[in-house]
Amino acid sequence: MIIRCGYDIAYQLNTPTVLLVMLQLRPELDFRLRSQEIFNVTPDVLAVPFLDTFGNRCVRLTSPPGLLEFRGDVLVEDCGWPAPVMVHACEHDVADLPANILPYLLPSRYCEVDLMGQLAWNLFGSVRPGWSRVMAICDWVHARLRFDYGAARATRTAWQTCQERVGVCRDFTHLAITLCRCLNIPARYVSGYLGDIGVPPDPAPMDFAACMEVYLGDAWHIFDVRHNARRIGYLPIAYGRDAADVAFTTSFGPHQLSRFIVRTMEVQAEAAVA
Repeated sequence: MIIRCGYDIAYQLNTPTVLLVMLQLRPELDFRLRSQEIFNVTPDVLAVPFLDTFGNRCVRLTSPPGLLEFRGDVLVEDCGWPAPVMVHACEHDVADLPANILPYLLPSRYCEVDLMGQLAWNLFGSVRPGWSRVMAICDWVHARLRFDYGAARATRTAWQTCQERVGVCRDFTHLAITLCRCLNIPARYVSGYLGDIGVPPDPAPMDFAACMEVYLGDAWHIFDVRHNARRIGYLPIAYGRDAADVAFTTSFGPHQLSRFIVRTMEVQAEAAVA
């Protein structure tokens, strides 16, 4: 299967502004690319690439006042199968976790592990550890929350999401991550592309998708908490502790969003070659 993904995003800037941009796919996907990943910036300003502390591809640039536009496009090969179910993936004792995994057990900006520990153990402490426990968390979050684009709020935390019982995909993800960490299961936030492949089309405008990865059985496993299903063709852009680490743009100055278009779709191999 070949997946085409990309974006067309524009901001209106009133003054010269520095931005950090995180819109390119994770380096681990390089071997699956079937075209060069396009990253175009208008106007033609100096864009300096670097890897952040999580290994995400970032770009720093300074834009003059006016319209700043980002356009991207890439073809990616995918197996065409839903994310695998690994029912025997086991939890690890904290003493046995690799040192680089430990940060994904700690509280972070949107994940108040210190506030939700008792709730997590009350709800899931008796559930079989490992894959079954993570699925129980996803089931509970999916059933508790109502998805509503109109209720999106950039400052909503996992604790607030649990109380308000509404949110968007990032809120579903933050709450599930927090509950996992409370139970000593490392969990991280993933931003990326998720098209309507193998499922009925969603009439809402497409957006970048937030998912959760948990560390079980010496590997990271993806969970789409919002849909609570094993989906086809998730393509990660960035990993982090929560949404604060993976913002697709961070502006160090005032700005207004003028255009936001995200595209993800399966294409025929012949069309991809053409």
